[in-house]
Amino acid sequence: MTTRVLIADDHPLFRTALVQALSGCLDDADILQARDLPEAWQTLESREDIDLVLLDLHMPGNQGLAGLASIRCNFPAVAVVVVSANEDPRVIRRALDHGAAGFIPKSTGLDELTEALNTVLDCREWVPPRLARAVADTASSDDDRELAGRIAALTPQQFRVLAMVADGRLNKQIADELGIQERTVKAHMSEIFNKLDVRNRTQAGVAFRRLELVDPATRL
Repeated sequence: MTTRVLIADDHPLFRTALVQALSGCLDDADILQARDLPEAWQTLESREDIDLVLLDLHMPGNQGLAGLASIRCNFPAVAVVVVSANEDPRVIRRALDHGAAGFIPKSTGLDELTEALNTVLDCREWVPPRLARAVADTASSDDDRELAGRIAALTPQQFRVLAMVADGRLNKQIADELGIQERTVKAHMSEIFNKLDVRNRTQAGVAFRRLELVDPATRL
């Protein structure tokens, strides 16, 4: 049986390592690649048979956990494993809370990478053994758990509208870009406010921005 995997990462060398590891643990694999979040979205929308996404947390177009949340919201049948240079147990805990099937640091060697992929493909959660205790001891905040649940309750279109609101788009701009009526955008906004338990666009945008993370590669 063919397993279809999408590698969404902007680093060619790491994509090559993932392809090599996948080839070693899958007899029949169809491996697709994307260099940024929009390309990953396009691939997922055109290929309904993808089983697994390996998602770089900080690739272009991704906003920390927003990309993970958007994929889980729009393609709930697809398993998503986060790959990142960020090894903060709090970040790993939050990624799992937002629906990640596992978390693979980019420092992972090829043997452990193969083990991680085998674990995930066997429908089991993967966290690096050296970080497992720290992740287990990291309690999710009530706010993070609540936000994860509220974000997951959004429909795909509501998630798109929320992302545009967080970017400062007006209702007319959102309607034009999505090809819908402005009154439909307003209806979506009402549902978004209700599901996120917020009162206005500013609060909705703040909730969405809480999904952002600092890329450790950008720190001085």
